[in-house]
Amino acid sequence: MSKKVEINKELSTKGRWPVFGKLFTFLAAVCVAAELIGTISIPLGSIGKMNVAPMIFAMIFAVLFTPDALGRVAKGLKNVCSQEEVQLSENVVMLILLILGVKLGTSAGPNILKIIEAGPALILQEFGNLGTMLIGLPFAMLLGMKREAVGATVSICREPTLGLISEKYGINSPEGLGVMGTYMVGNLFGTLFFGLLASLAANTGIHPYALAMACGMGSGSMMTAASTSLAEALPAVKDEILAYAATSNIMTNVTGLYMECLIAIPLSNAFYRFLVK
Repeated sequence: MSKKVEINKELSTKGRWPVFGKLFTFLAAVCVAAELIGTISIPLGSIGKMNVAPMIFAMIFAVLFTPDALGRVAKGLKNVCSQEEVQLSENVVMLILLILGVKLGTSAGPNILKIIEAGPALILQEFGNLGTMLIGLPFAMLLGMKREAVGATVSICREPTLGLISEKYGINSPEGLGVMGTYMVGNLFGTLFFGLLASLAANTGIHPYALAMACGMGSGSMMTAASTSLAEALPAVKDEILAYAATSNIMTNVTGLYMECLIAIPLSNAFYRFLVK
């Protein structure tokens, strides 16, 4: 019996409510600590500055206190966050993302006229997502990947891509292992990476609306981190940034699946065969 199945069985036996209470108490403490730190601006000379939003600190604290991080060294931390809480958090995050979707919808609604003014840009931006594969596939193969590179680089590999690759190739196939690897790495580091990247992008001179649309990559947590950091750096257009990011994220989830199925996967297979030669 796998460790995950054992934890699920133990949760069913003990009841989930005590673990729920412990998990939300831990998360509340993490959020309070992050908010007390606030947004920190790091000067970067002539480049400008990088804003580290409270959400980034919350992510770092939450990861550090897990059993597989500091819990390996300080065994007492497992009384604060054990494998039971980690297992349960996988289900809780989907619930929180539903609430997040409602909040983002309230940002997009009042700015709908400005979003319509963007015209076809919100749809055509999907072609920009092909850059993930065009740039990532050669690097993945240089690092020693074979068919795993196709699954790992066809997109940033969130839930729709995971389902598509699993259906087409099987989750235990090389392509399935690749997409799962990118999915897990995205869960661990994606939010932190995109939050910092968006803060740096605010100093590039690119139009804020274009940066906001780039935040909508098909992941609720990554989009939130990126758009929040961008809005912190550009407070004058905060509402517009959140609206464009939310709408872009929805468009990516809807149109991105067809883009991957009809264009990205066939193109990545052809590109892979070309590189193998």
